[in-house]
Amino acid sequence: MVNPQIFREYDIRGVVGRDLTGETVLVVGRAFGTYLRERGQRVATLGRDCRTSSPAFAEAIARGLTSCGVDVVDLGVVPTPLLYFSMFLAEAGPGGAPVDGPDVRAGVMVTGSHNPKDFNGFKLCADRAALFGDQIREVARIAMSGRFAEGSGEVTRYDVVPAYLDRVAGDARLGPRRPRVVVDAGNGTGGVVALPLFARLGIEAVPLFCDMDGEFPHHHPDPTVPANLEDLRREVVARGADLGIAYDGDADRLGIVTEQGEIVFGDMTLLVLARALLRDHPGASIVSEVKCSQVLFDEVEKAGGRAEMWKVGHSLIKARMAEVGALLGGEMSGHLFFRHRWFGFDDAIYSSLRFVEVLSHHDGPASSLLADVPRTVATPEIRVDCPDEVKFRVVEAMTAHYKDAGFPVVDVDGARVRFEDGWGLVRASNTQPVLVFRFEADSGEALSAIRNGMLARAEATRREIG
Repeated sequence: MVNPQIFREYDIRGVVGRDLTGETVLVVGRAFGTYLRERGQRVATLGRDCRTSSPAFAEAIARGLTSCGVDVVDLGVVPTPLLYFSMFLAEAGPGGAPVDGPDVRAGVMVTGSHNPKDFNGFKLCADRAALFGDQIREVARIAMSGRFAEGSGEVTRYDVVPAYLDRVAGDARLGPRRPRVVVDAGNGTGGVVALPLFARLGIEAVPLFCDMDGEFPHHHPDPTVPANLEDLRREVVARGADLGIAYDGDADRLGIVTEQGEIVFGDMTLLVLARALLRDHPGASIVSEVKCSQVLFDEVEKAGGRAEMWKVGHSLIKARMAEVGALLGGEMSGHLFFRHRWFGFDDAIYSSLRFVEVLSHHDGPASSLLADVPRTVATPEIRVDCPDEVKFRVVEAMTAHYKDAGFPVVDVDGARVRFEDGWGLVRASNTQPVLVFRFEADSGEALSAIRNGMLARAEATRREIG
């Protein structure tokens, strides 16, 4: 029996041996193969990360797909962005020419991403886009039904790394400076691709935990958690490097550290990249999420861009970018999406090169890239338990309360309430029975007032709803 809880909003994920077994994964493969066949797609690429459970799970996915009559192109161990890239080979060469490789527009990535080593999961793609929401729920419905397409597909192999390196290196537009960087891959898959790329471009890259090891012996593979960047911060300062670069386990999230060892969080990384892009493309649209700093949106507008605040979730950001023709997008989580000179998917390796590109044209240190940006104080995410059957009603009631009180409210995803000296966000988690809060203000005193007021309002609203 497949645990329905493994089907999340943006992917399929669970604990190895409890939620995910060989039998469970085979069912997932058959369900996705059926989903593809129903949409006329009969070939998919397959990649996997370096977790110890991933080889067996990839083999089970391949058996499931081929049993439905879907051919599988096995990419082996690759970062998730290379799985995405494999769906664009038909236009990945110079000037948009085809690359010598399979014409594939669907794929499966076996990866636990930034999660602990006992987790694993699957990112499903069709029509060159990651499945999310109702699409994943449809795969879940097929899995639970037990009715699968029949057929006999074949497995072939393709090395996507050379084509990826050629395309990214050919895209680079470096300035006169060659920054010296430290690369912390967290023992995931990013380092073995990023290091050859930087070497090819004449950029000295000092490796830190770049050997793949699915046990992740040095630190948890999530660069959005400051504790996981401590080794990188020390190494950058000790070596006098110009920049620190960190990837998560499958290299779709990026972390940045300045030459002073300061962490540049996802929204400010996006701001650095947006400012550079807007110098060449004034008026371009930049999409980000409701959790990001107000400074990001204000500074993008000041730089001549059109800043759009959108829903949380990498698949949702990508979809919105395609809808409005945005050239760049990003999240606090370190997912960054370039449709300018790239294909619109989240790729930490490519995005790190674009950051290095910015620095190669800049006379000062990395820390000076944001020296003119207003300083604020902010909280991390605050998660408060709230039953699934209540959480959305609490958010709806709070949205109405603040609107009725005359406060500006952005309600694309929860309620982001603008106060005179800051803002507060409350939204219902898509995956857990919790309310998610974040606050930002001009001062610590204002931050406390906004935080305490909204948390108290949420508690009172929850009691009223019962």
